[in-house]
Amino acid sequence: MKILIAPDKFRGSLTADEAARAIEAGARDEDPTVVTDLCPMADGGEGFVAALVAATGGRFVTRRVTGPLADMKVDAMFGFLGGPDADTAVIEMSAASGLALLRVEDRNPLYTTTFGTGELINAAVEMGAKRILLGIGGSATLDGGIGCAQATGHAIILDDGTHAAPTEPLVGNDVSRVVLVKRHRGEVTDALPITVACDVTSPLFGPMGAAYVFGPQKGANPEQVASLDAALRQMAERCGQLEAASAPGAGASGGLGFGMLAFFGATLRAGAEIVLDATRFRERARGVDLCITGEGKLDAGTAHGKTVAVVARACREAGVPCVALAGTVEQGAEAVLERGLSAYFGICDGPMVMEEAMRRAGELLRGTAANVMRVARTLVRTRG
Repeated sequence: MKILIAPDKFRGSLTADEAARAIEAGARDEDPTVVTDLCPMADGGEGFVAALVAATGGRFVTRRVTGPLADMKVDAMFGFLGGPDADTAVIEMSAASGLALLRVEDRNPLYTTTFGTGELINAAVEMGAKRILLGIGGSATLDGGIGCAQATGHAIILDDGTHAAPTEPLVGNDVSRVVLVKRHRGEVTDALPITVACDVTSPLFGPMGAAYVFGPQKGANPEQVASLDAALRQMAERCGQLEAASAPGAGASGGLGFGMLAFFGATLRAGAEIVLDATRFRERARGVDLCITGEGKLDAGTAHGKTVAVVARACREAGVPCVALAGTVEQGAEAVLERGLSAYFGICDGPMVMEEAMRRAGELLRGTAANVMRVARTLVRTRG
């Protein structure tokens, strides 16, 4: 029997790779002869790089770059895919420009920047990257991507007629000063294909835009939210990029989605779909008897582009049964059955507090996988 194991992370407990190995261990507990193919998954957020590198046998790289604050340095990790796509770099913007890198008292999007994300892109190109996969999410920023553009060599003209200094990172407070962002031949990202993993559909500005929806969690007060929203709108107008500003996902990561569209010519796609393609999931699903996926929580939102739903749909297209394992199962989870999922199971083996469930996640996942394997073997024998 052959199974494809393709879980997302169990947030706060297991990485996608750890979850895949726990499921594999459970399957082997029940059937030591089972053939397994581990394909850790992710959407565009935390774990994007780790999942893709692990699933393709790639490699990790660490570089010291500018952090969310202009005077801050962080050691940020990115990766390269393995196999035939070894010249594809995978980057998470949160590794350099993420909210989690800041103390609560230091969170203020007027003073944060995506400059370090641009430095990671530079480093990837210097190492031979011919394509970039960029996961955006968890940002500390609301700079519309100007810091990232500045770091990669774009000419940024300010309202006093001067060019932004290339070594002095622009921050959220500088958005109102930007008149034009120019992409030119010969810069680092010239003609470089960039695909952005984005699961947020917000536009750049307006009531559902970057500042109003995400500003408060980044530390902005109501007055700053209104000011930043107006600045982002003004910049889009000045740069002649209102169409890009209204695109779904333009407001992701404090407007970095917009910046990648407008200043880099990037393509925005659902993160889980990017991972599906990069890991060659559809090819790997051919001829397997079962796929086991999973994530920390299944609920009504899972069906809308989350990893489990994307994996289930691909399995249905391949004619492969797909079972999901979850830390918790909440109301509305049944909607994912319409996306192709065969069944889903919570992994908790009895009443327990969240802390215990998270602490025992690996053990519980392993035990549930063994039970699923027991049923699967019976069904395969019956079918045969």
